[in-house]
Amino acid sequence: MLQRILIANRGEIAVRIIRACRELGIESVAVYSDVDARAPHVTFADRAVRIGPPPAAESYLSIDAVIEAARQSGSEGVHPGYGFLSENDEFAARCAEAGLTFIGPPAQAIAGMGSKIAARAMAQQAGVPVVPGETPVDQADESIAAAARRVGLPVLLKPSEGGGGIGMKVVRRDDDLTGAIQQARRESLAAFGDGRLYVERLVERPRHVEIQVFADAHGQTIHLFERECSVQRRHQKVIEETPSLALTPALRGRMGDAAVAIARAAGYQNAGTVEFLLDLSSSQFYFLEMNTRLQVEHPITEQVVGVDLVQAQLAVASGLPVPWRQTQLSQRGHAIEARIYAEDPSRHDVPQAGPLLLYREPRMPGIRIDSGVVEGGEVSVHYDPMLAKVIATGETREHARRRLVAALRDFPILGIRTNVAFLISILEHPAFAAGEIDTGWLDRHGDTLRPPPDTTVPSDVDALVEAVRQNAPGLLSRASAAADPWTALRGTRV
Repeated sequence: MLQRILIANRGEIAVRIIRACRELGIESVAVYSDVDARAPHVTFADRAVRIGPPPAAESYLSIDAVIEAARQSGSEGVHPGYGFLSENDEFAARCAEAGLTFIGPPAQAIAGMGSKIAARAMAQQAGVPVVPGETPVDQADESIAAAARRVGLPVLLKPSEGGGGIGMKVVRRDDDLTGAIQQARRESLAAFGDGRLYVERLVERPRHVEIQVFADAHGQTIHLFERECSVQRRHQKVIEETPSLALTPALRGRMGDAAVAIARAAGYQNAGTVEFLLDLSSSQFYFLEMNTRLQVEHPITEQVVGVDLVQAQLAVASGLPVPWRQTQLSQRGHAIEARIYAEDPSRHDVPQAGPLLLYREPRMPGIRIDSGVVEGGEVSVHYDPMLAKVIATGETREHARRRLVAALRDFPILGIRTNVAFLISILEHPAFAAGEIDTGWLDRHGDTLRPPPDTTVPSDVDALVEAVRQNAPGLLSRASAAADPWTALRGTRV
């Protein structure tokens, strides 16, 4: 087993990895930019190394700085977490060149799956269905438009590189093709440095279902069932859950087998996720992409399957086999995860920054909190505004849903605006409670779930009360209870 590893990340995922290291007796090394010098992941790790100024390009995204930090600290391996350099094949290759174990897949697997065009071809070779579409060799606007007409409108224009919905455009009318192609190309070039596009037929109102896979260097590849991520905001996941209500046992088995086939075709090792679109009208699923890293939503798989994916990553990277056989794995109960962001849902989810004047995580049965912030800390403008993930586990989906709502209502956060009230509105919506969701559901109904924007400048007291109502609704009920004279009584009550 590796003895000392460097975590090339920050925030909640860095803390999560450090916890796994502690349980295994592995020394952890944190890296930090100047703005993160007192961040929780820095104080929690066994040691820490500064890697640069606040801008990510000069710190967490600097391959040279991270590898030099690993060298200075005597680390044997590097865990990239998610985001930043986690799906950068050059970084994985540079780690290998420096004699560092990259705790993730081989560089060639990252490169192969990093190109959506190449990944799509690999899936087809593995016999896994893909959404009907074309990837023109000639990338001129006219060739892309001609491909879209052959596929048949409506279509989805997608960049070859990157993810997160950036550069993706839905086109329903022929007159809109040229403008959409040019805009998609500009966004793709700006975000990923690559303007290549491909065309897919638009699957109307699909569900987004992904399969967790794991592979080792000994020829074993398994899956750990599915996660449903259909509640999305502009292609960004907001709520995730497992098991998926949309899957029958037979369909679950077919999707698991397809994910394993893709991982094997890619020469994959360590943890990865194969994402599919599911067309409920036909029960047909289509390969979407493969994420060659640990997913943000991995805790719900851990809760339902009863495994520790990060510890397994560390074991497999150390040369050990995957610690489970496919026949040993099963799902028990239900888990739902909500991501808490420092953002203002009433103003198109504008990211927020500033001090966390109050931050108290709920403690209750069936609730797990993965976070990377503390009360009194500062939310920076330089990085992703996710504060925490709240994971609720229950015997049934409804049990987990109610637990998650209760936890969010008892999660006071003050000093900055958050999406807590928005998350509660989603979870309490009748359509979500009934499981009647698809990838476009939140985009269609989100405006009715968001709190209205402020139209006046309230007094200090009013501002505090409103902040509590929006960001810590549970405090109001506790304050009311404290004012009730019956709560002050001691002894027998009749």
